[in-house]
Order: sequence, then C-alpha cells, then structure tokens
Amino acid sequence: MSLTSISLATLADLPTASSQLRSAIAAAACPVVTFEGEMGAGKTTLIRALCAAMGVADDVSSPTFALVNEYRDNGNQPVYHFDFYRIDSEQEAERIGASEYFDSGYLCLVEWPARVAGLLPLPHLQVRLLVLPDESRVVELTINN
Repeated sequence: MSLTSISLATLADLPTASSQLRSAIAAAACPVVTFEGEMGAGKTTLIRALCAAMGVADDVSSPTFALVNEYRDNGNQPVYHFDFYRIDSEQEAERIGASEYFDSGYLCLVEWPARVAGLLPLPHLQVRLLVLPDESRVVELTINN
C-alpha cells in the first residue's frame, strides 16, 4: 500500500523531506523502516536528516563495517541504524541479533534490506529513493504487509 511520495529537487530539501518522513513513520506505527535505492541515492544522507529532525545529537554515519549504530533521540530512546551492504547472509545478521533489534519496538532504520528480507517483520515501512535523470530525487513510502 503506497502512502505518499516526497519530491526533492536538491539535497537542500532534505530537512523538509525528513520532517515529512518522520510524520509518516509515526502515522505508520512501524518501528522498522527500510531504505532502498541505488548506491549514492542518498539513503544515509536522508537517515542523517531524519535523525537530526528527531533530535539525535550523535554523528550519524553509515554503519557499513559495524553493521549497526545506536543513537539516542531527544526523548533518550534508542534509534538503531543498520547497513547490510557487506552482510554475507541472513545467518550473519542473526548472529549480531538483528531479529532482537527488529522486535525491540524501537526505531530501526535499515539500509540494504533485501540482504535480510527473511528477517524483516511485517508490517514495515519501505522508503525507496529514486534518482531522476536531472539528479533530483523522489522518495516513495510504502507499508509492506
């Protein structure tokens, strides 16, 4: 079920987009949010802007080698940020406790979710970043049931 799409003419539009995304996450009531898009589409950049909108004071960066970073929002609630680009298997994700994170009820932001598709709970909110020929972006939000 498609919820909405957000257009980004330039990366300067990220604060507005992250505010809309934050509202969509709250409305969807899905603690697991997946981020899909080609390499360089802006997944980590959008997550960084989203975390800033949530009051995360930590440096938000891609956990490519750590696989997961933990931040705290302005309510001191954990926010888990995953990057499964370098994961070899769902079993490897299980060994780091991915399912426990996903079942925690806390916000989990997941880059490269196709690599752990069998572990993702339903429903979850899918964020797909599309890069258009003019380098603008469209962010499509869908609930996966």
